[in-house]
Amino acid sequence: MTETASRPTLEAVAARAGVSRATASRVVNGGDGVREPLVERVRQAVEELGYVPNQAARSLVTRRHDAVAVVIAEPETRVFADPFFALQLRGISKELTAHDSQLVLLLTEGRDDHSRVGRYLAGGHVDGALVFSLHLDDPLPGLVQRAGLPTVFGGRPGWSDGTRDAVYVDSDNRGGAQSAVRHLAALGRTRIAHITGPLDQTSAADRLDGFRDVLPDADPRLIAESDFTPGGGERAMRELLDRCPDLDAVFAANDLTAAGALRVLRERGRRVPEDVAVVGFDDMLPVAEQTDPPLTTVRQDIEGMGRLMARLLRHLDPVGKGGPAGAPAGVVLPTTLVRRASA
Repeated sequence: MTETASRPTLEAVAARAGVSRATASRVVNGGDGVREPLVERVRQAVEELGYVPNQAARSLVTRRHDAVAVVIAEPETRVFADPFFALQLRGISKELTAHDSQLVLLLTEGRDDHSRVGRYLAGGHVDGALVFSLHLDDPLPGLVQRAGLPTVFGGRPGWSDGTRDAVYVDSDNRGGAQSAVRHLAALGRTRIAHITGPLDQTSAADRLDGFRDVLPDADPRLIAESDFTPGGGERAMRELLDRCPDLDAVFAANDLTAAGALRVLRERGRRVPEDVAVVGFDDMLPVAEQTDPPLTTVRQDIEGMGRLMARLLRHLDPVGKGGPAGAPAGVVLPTTLVRRASA
């Protein structure tokens, strides 16, 4: 038979430290009003006994759960196939881990998922929510608002359901698109096409606006809508070549789309960049450096966006330790053009 040691209790910590249970509880749960010598005695007792606080009991005292919901408005097949989400989640995870908080990942694909996520958010399981990859008709902003949780959105809000004061983090999608198209024009390209992302997302709409800012008189046949996936990039590239075989450049709304477009150009015997120059958006190194040829693209700091979202959430939490409540309504991070062999 194996004898299992009993789990140390808060009472045992208090006895070892020679203080009351209430004093031990305040120290363990981060409360104020305890003299420093007593704090040190309690901490030493915790270490000696290997005491681990009961999270449920701790939540009752602190009204914190040390957990944050990360809600991605995409199906799991998209989330786990697109390195964009891995980079953003890595940034969020690093920031949360640095402050001893857990990440709870929630994905939505259909109406049933929205109901499930709404119930979870309203159920008092997490201290706040980080929500991104929203579409214009998505009910998530309203669900989060009704849950009463501090929330930071990834991407410029584009909805109209009363959450106009939403806090968000985004990249300069419009300015980045302008720099991509200007670069192609500076190369002497005159038939520049654009493969968009899903236009019910503000990032894709902003990148299309940036394209049109530089080329307001562009032939409408040179614009093809896609979905931020390699397969969508392939379909859009075939459509563009069939409609406008004389095109000599392509600005793709993200790197995955550009990778799909490059495959089709190679299939059709078009040399890149000699016949058709290609520029993407994101600068996801697992994609941009591995395409043939390596991809010229607009860099946005995806991991940094995730970290900043999590940092802003701490400032929104009135019981958090990250600083005063309140934060800027929106933070837009700069983008830069990274030149490689494709353009």
